[in-house]
Amino acid sequence: MKLITFQKSGSRKGYRIGALHNENIIDLTSIRSERDMSAAEILQCFDLESGFLETAREAVGSTDSSSTTDRNDVRLTSPVPRPGKIICIGLNYRDHAEESGMPIPASPIIFSKFSSCAVGPDEAVIIPGGSSQLDYEAELAFVIGRKTQNVRAADALDHVFGYTNFNDISARDFQFADGQWQRGKSCETFAPMGEFIATADEIKDPQNLSIKLLLNGEVMQNSNTDQMIFGVAELIEFLSRHITLEPGDVVATGTPPGVGFARKPPVYLKDGDIVEVVIDGLGTLRNPIARV
Repeated sequence: MKLITFQKSGSRKGYRIGALHNENIIDLTSIRSERDMSAAEILQCFDLESGFLETAREAVGSTDSSSTTDRNDVRLTSPVPRPGKIICIGLNYRDHAEESGMPIPASPIIFSKFSSCAVGPDEAVIIPGGSSQLDYEAELAFVIGRKTQNVRAADALDHVFGYTNFNDISARDFQFADGQWQRGKSCETFAPMGEFIATADEIKDPQNLSIKLLLNGEVMQNSNTDQMIFGVAELIEFLSRHITLEPGDVVATGTPPGVGFARKPPVYLKDGDIVEVVIDGLGTLRNPIARV
């Protein structure tokens, strides 16, 4: 299934959850609630122990086209509106480490974004005041589906709810001035994701997916997840030794080469630009860039 989170036209408060079906939406909210849900209630839908996924599959299988909603009549939000955690992996493609002038990591490099950074498809990424070096990073992200501690790599993929596109937006001037990554990675709107979560059964091998980033239609990044230094299963094993992963946590797995700051001359995002992350089986995450 391709699960989305959305708001009805005119609503900006609660959230509804649904499935994309032939470019229309099957509303699945009633499985959990008779009203719009809070961001915290949406997180519970990603718990593989909750029964939501099985019931949702049954509902999708029995729904006819007459009871679907046109996707143009709703606003898609981040598929995880307020993740419990957004964990990011740095320098996880060999070529990207090389273009950044950094050594190949011996173990995963971990940093975080604040959960308030999350935005959805077609939502503007805002250039923060004082920054002139806004950069893009196309990434595969996965959503955790059950409480995970000390899991082995061999069992790790059983803990994945699904996969989604992610853009690790970065203010390079903030990042490099601070000498660490938190501020430069965590400004508001700096974690676009979506447009949907493909449940884990739809992605047979997360380590064999084409991944691209387009800037105003021009391909800037073009690689495959088979180039990751640490794959999804290895990352879950490593993270779960030290961090309790919980349903709805989002882990972004790193970006391939071609980022803006490493180009000669550098290419930074500007007001009016359109960035798109395209990954096999996960569609397109499109976001405009704006300065306000």
